[in-house]
Amino acid sequence: MGCDRNCGLIAGAVIGAVLAVFGGILMPVGDMIIQKTITKEVVLEEGTTAFKNWVKTGTAVYRQFWIFDVQNPQEVIINSSTIKVKQRGPYTYRVRFLAKENITHDPETNTVSFVQPRGAIFEPSLSSGTENDTFTVLNLAVAAAPYLYPNAFVQVLLNSLIKKSKSSLFQTRTVKELLWGYTDPFLSLVPYTIPTTVGAFFPYNNTADGVYTVFNGKDDVSKVAIIDTYKGKKNLSYWSSYCDMVNGTDAASFPPFVEKTRTLQFFSSDICRSIYAVFGAERDLKGIPVYRFILPPEAFASPLQNPDNHCFCVDREVSNNCTFYGVLDISKCKAGKPVFISLPHFLHASPEIAGNIEGLNPNEEEHSTYLDVEPITGFTLQFAKRLQINILVKPSKKIETLKRLNRNYIVPVLWLNETGTIGDEKAEMFKNKVTGKINLLGLIEIVLLSVGVVMFVAFMISYCACRSKKTK
Repeated sequence: MGCDRNCGLIAGAVIGAVLAVFGGILMPVGDMIIQKTITKEVVLEEGTTAFKNWVKTGTAVYRQFWIFDVQNPQEVIINSSTIKVKQRGPYTYRVRFLAKENITHDPETNTVSFVQPRGAIFEPSLSSGTENDTFTVLNLAVAAAPYLYPNAFVQVLLNSLIKKSKSSLFQTRTVKELLWGYTDPFLSLVPYTIPTTVGAFFPYNNTADGVYTVFNGKDDVSKVAIIDTYKGKKNLSYWSSYCDMVNGTDAASFPPFVEKTRTLQFFSSDICRSIYAVFGAERDLKGIPVYRFILPPEAFASPLQNPDNHCFCVDREVSNNCTFYGVLDISKCKAGKPVFISLPHFLHASPEIAGNIEGLNPNEEEHSTYLDVEPITGFTLQFAKRLQINILVKPSKKIETLKRLNRNYIVPVLWLNETGTIGDEKAEMFKNKVTGKINLLGLIEIVLLSVGVVMFVAFMISYCACRSKKTK
């Protein structure tokens, strides 16, 4: 009877040890299974989960606009006063709802090329008013004239056309006109052929962004969705002069197995460059663990603080010898127009820039850019891209509406908040297909290991106790 009991205890201990060993073996094997599955599904080729979502996002993406309504236009023109603004909005449009087009696979280089069609649909229920709401805003054409044509004689001619068209430094425009374009009366009088339609995002509807060429990740998953830099510079030549900043992904996804120490590079045509985000915090998004990556202040730092930004210092006078921070001069990729990009309300900008504008209230929560990335797949499940469009206004002795200005202004026109969040249905599907299976496998590994260890220890204790009692 004692022998049978001892044998049972020994058998139990052996079973426990086997379970523990199996659990221990299962852990690296499980990790290999996970890695193999993810590596297969994130490749950009027909039939994968990543390719389906890459061609056309299943997430609703909205772009909200806030317009800066100028309260004291005449004071600015006559006395060069501080510009007083009030933020109006949001005016919301649905964007990124069109599938990528002209998708071409190159098996020799493991790349895929495409263009991204653009369109915007107004969403009244998500807006504070209609597209026909009017505001007093900067006159984009008049403000740009002396910057584009610094010759004094040419400016005299432009001044006569500005006066004849009854234009001024400021104008009244509807939301729709300011965003998507209007025929400018001043430009319409210019006696030679030039574009006469002006708008902050003109042209946009029925146009396409690209051509882009990205790696599909088939030969190296660490490069999946990353822009082929050589082809990127060739296809997007008008951006490549900007510090060769055509690299990273489009921010919709990143190579899988994202570490907190990784810097995420992504390209944005809105700011004519690639930019980066760094780890900020762990978050829970609808039951899915994600890493929040944020755009650091250094991304908009002066060239003295961040040498990578030296290409964005174009005018040393305006930038105080490239010491101002918080704004990027992107005139090179805007046909020479004096466009400056910043974070909303000049968040993290030099006090000298924001000091010329009254009515701003920058804060991190509302005005910072972030990406919530699921670390195993590298998919971006939620994001907020926030940018402000500004125009440089310089004094001009030859243009009447500008001749009384005694300083340079970087005038905010509007800021945007482009957001997207995985839907509830998609989140459940993602948990079932990805995180759920991974968590289940991990749970099985832990249970087997834990139960095995407990059984082994328990049966060995019992066995030793039994042997001790028998000896006595």
